[in-house]
Amino acid sequence: MNTLSFIPQDLVYFFIVVALSFLVGLELKAYRLHKEPKPHLGSARTYTFIGIIGFVFYKISLNLYITGFITLSVLYAIHYYFKNEEQRTSILSFLIMAIVYSFGALINIYQNIWMPALLFVLIVFILNYKSYLGRALNEINEKEFETLGKFVLLSAVILPILPNTPIKTIGISPFKIWLVVVVISAISYGSYLAQKFIFKNKGYLLTGIFGGLYSSTATTVVLSKKALSINASGNILSIINSAIIIATSMMYLRLLVIAFIFNSEVARKILIPMVLFALIGVIISFFLYKKNVAADAPIDDRNPLELGTAFVFAFLFVAMMVITHYVTSHFGNVGLKILSFIIGFTDIDPFVLSLLTGKFHITLNDIASAIVIAAGSNDILKAIYSLVFSKKIAKTSAFWLFVLGVLTIIYGLLF
Repeated sequence: MNTLSFIPQDLVYFFIVVALSFLVGLELKAYRLHKEPKPHLGSARTYTFIGIIGFVFYKISLNLYITGFITLSVLYAIHYYFKNEEQRTSILSFLIMAIVYSFGALINIYQNIWMPALLFVLIVFILNYKSYLGRALNEINEKEFETLGKFVLLSAVILPILPNTPIKTIGISPFKIWLVVVVISAISYGSYLAQKFIFKNKGYLLTGIFGGLYSSTATTVVLSKKALSINASGNILSIINSAIIIATSMMYLRLLVIAFIFNSEVARKILIPMVLFALIGVIISFFLYKKNVAADAPIDDRNPLELGTAFVFAFLFVAMMVITHYVTSHFGNVGLKILSFIIGFTDIDPFVLSLLTGKFHITLNDIASAIVIAAGSNDILKAIYSLVFSKKIAKTSAFWLFVLGVLTIIYGLLF
């Protein structure tokens, strides 16, 4: 920390601790006035003195600092005994007191203000977001914590223990195979959380946007079924068609992001077509969209992190690498283009990721071409789904998806 040379650094740190301690006490007092008006231990002045004591005691000796904390803890225990008789069991005051007492030690240990400042900010945010957190917890069930646990299991438990030595037959390590699973799961999980908690019940268009980031094919099926179930017509049908188209636009952007994560050279090759067709989809969606229509948009509330699905994805990813290696070795670029068109009528993510991470005897242009062609044939699949699952009600979106698919395939063939 840069200070004027004539001002002792300890003095600067001391006044910072005093200021932060006072502000914490002030914030806690304001919180109590609005939330918990009953008497509590300490005021803004008390917390200021706690911060001063912590700073001074730490500078004198560590033993005195520890003794001071034990003394404060005993005083609070006596207070808590009488407080508990009134059925007031919160220990919030003690926790904040302990944090304020640590300010002096932290600023001297790190020789910087970042840790006490960070703790102060966290205290302010946590106190003020109590009501928001309460509402959020009312919307979260035990399955959401299970989903979060599965994501942590995928990313922080399984991934680090996998070996990073390439398997000779496929040329990629188990670590990188599972890293692919984690990245795709993170994109799916992020869009799932945004759709369910941040933009909940905000309409069909946002359903299409976030659903497309997760799976444009699944979103197309969900929206097409919705069009059939409500026998959509007029403005509502236009909005559903708009949402189906924009879900596919998000697919192009998702594939581009995945490409930049795993193979930036290929990403630069497909940057223009992916952005171009995403933009075309957005323009079509904009012209189909009709405002001021009240209708409940469907949300795909399924768990995006089923462990079985993750293992299946990993298996498909390896299988796609083996199949792609065989096709490119025996049939060259022409075989790869045919394969990419066929794969587009299935789940294209494992195939695209196998191209981005594998080591094949093909050029970057061949890889880029295959990815674009697969995206185009996947558009045609979604056009068919729109017709089938809506029983031709969503024929407008089916038409434009077919057009997008054909144009995308043509562009891919020209690489």
